[in-house]
Amino acid sequence: MPSNSTSSTRPYLLMALVALGVRLAVIPFVYHDWTDPFVVDHWAFGLVARSIATGHGFGNVFAQTGTTAVLPPVYAYLLAGIFKILGPETTPSILAALSLNSVFSALTCIPVFLLAKQAFGNRVAKWAGWGWAFSPYGVYYGAEWAWSTCLLTLELSCLFLYAWRLEKSCRRGEWLIFGALCAFAGLTEPVALSVLPFLGLWTLWRRFRQNRPWKLQLVAAALAGGMVLTPWIARNYVLFHRFIPVRSGFGLELYIGNNGYSTRWVNSALHPNHSDAELAEYERVDEMAYMDHKLEQGKDYVRSHPGWYAWMTCRRIVYLWTGYWSFSRDYLKDEPLDPPNILVATTMSMLGFLGLRRVFQRDLALGVRFAIVFFFFPLTYYFTHPETYYLRPVDPLIVVLAAVAIAGRCTTSSPSDTGESSALRPVTGGV
Repeated sequence: MPSNSTSSTRPYLLMALVALGVRLAVIPFVYHDWTDPFVVDHWAFGLVARSIATGHGFGNVFAQTGTTAVLPPVYAYLLAGIFKILGPETTPSILAALSLNSVFSALTCIPVFLLAKQAFGNRVAKWAGWGWAFSPYGVYYGAEWAWSTCLLTLELSCLFLYAWRLEKSCRRGEWLIFGALCAFAGLTEPVALSVLPFLGLWTLWRRFRQNRPWKLQLVAAALAGGMVLTPWIARNYVLFHRFIPVRSGFGLELYIGNNGYSTRWVNSALHPNHSDAELAEYERVDEMAYMDHKLEQGKDYVRSHPGWYAWMTCRRIVYLWTGYWSFSRDYLKDEPLDPPNILVATTMSMLGFLGLRRVFQRDLALGVRFAIVFFFFPLTYYFTHPETYYLRPVDPLIVVLAAVAIAGRCTTSSPSDTGESSALRPVTGGV
C-alpha cells in the first residue's frame, strides 16, 4: 500500500468506513431470515460450525450425518469461533457473523481503490472505490449473506492486485506469501484455485519475457501453497481414504443441475437438505459412495441428453452475467426480484466488458489478467449449475472496469509505480 503521505491513505479509508456504515445499517432489516428455523436447518456452514463449536468436530453438514468434506474449512471454523463465544445460531451470533461479513465487504474498497489508482489513475480510483462502497451486490451480500462469499471476494481482490505487483517484485519472500495466501483462499472456497494459479503463471511468464528471475519464484509459491493445503488434504485422505483436494461435493452439484429440470437453474428438491429420500441415501451409504453415485447420475444424464445439456449451459452463461433465467409467470412468482436484478447485473456486465475492451487497447498484459478471472472463475458453474451469489467475488473487478468505462482515460501504469503522476502515464503493454 502507498505510504507517501497521510492524504494518500484517506480516500480508501473513508470509502471503507462509509461502506461499513451502509452495510451495518442494513443488517437490522435482513438478519431475521437467519433466525428462521427452516433456514437454520438448511444452513450448511451453520450446521458444521455448530458441530465444531459443540465439540462434535467438522461434520454433520446435512443432519447428524458425521464427518464431512462437503464444505471447505476456513469460513466454517471462523463461524464456529463466533458460535463458541456467542452461542450456536443465536441472534447475537448471527448479528456478529453478518457484521464480520460486512467488514470483509467494506475492506474490499481498499484493493479496489489501489488497483484502480495504480492502473488507471486517481479519477478512476475514486469512481471504483465509491462504486464498490455503494454497490448493490456489495451491500446486500455483505449485510445479508452469512456465507464465505464476502471473505472470498476480499481475498480475490487482494490477490489479483498482489499478483500484478509481483511482476516487478525483487523479493522472493513475497512469492512465499502469495502461494500461502492463494492456498488459504482455496481453503475458503476451492473455486479460487481455478483462477489464482493462472494469475501467478501469467506473472511468471511476464517476468520471463522481461528477463527477470522466475524459476525460484515459481518453486517458492508452489511450496508455500502446498504446505498450506497439505494438512487439509491429508485430513481428507485419512478420513475418506481418497484424494480430495478441498471439497467432496462435485458429484452432487453436477447432479442437481443436470437432471432434466429447467424451470430454475438448479433442482433444489434433489438436494439432501430438501429431499428425505436423498438424505436417507446419504445416511445409508458413506459420503464418498453417495457423491460417487450422484456424479454417475449427473454424467449419465449429460451423456444421454447432449442437446439439453448444451442448451442449459448456454442458459447458465447468460444467467450468471445478466441475471436472466425466465420471464414466465410461474417463475417470477418465486423470483419476484429478478427483473430489477437483471437490470443491475446486465448493466454492470456491459460496463465491465466495455472497460475490459479499453484496457486491452492500452495494456494487453493487464487486460489478460482481468480476462483470466472472467473466463476461469465461472467456468465450473456453466457446466454444473449457477446460484445468484456464485459470480459475486468477481464484482470488485467488474466495478473497476466499469469505472474505466465511465471515467477512464485509457492510461495505465507499471505495477511498480505508485505515484499519481506515473499512474497517469500511458504504457504500451505487449504480451
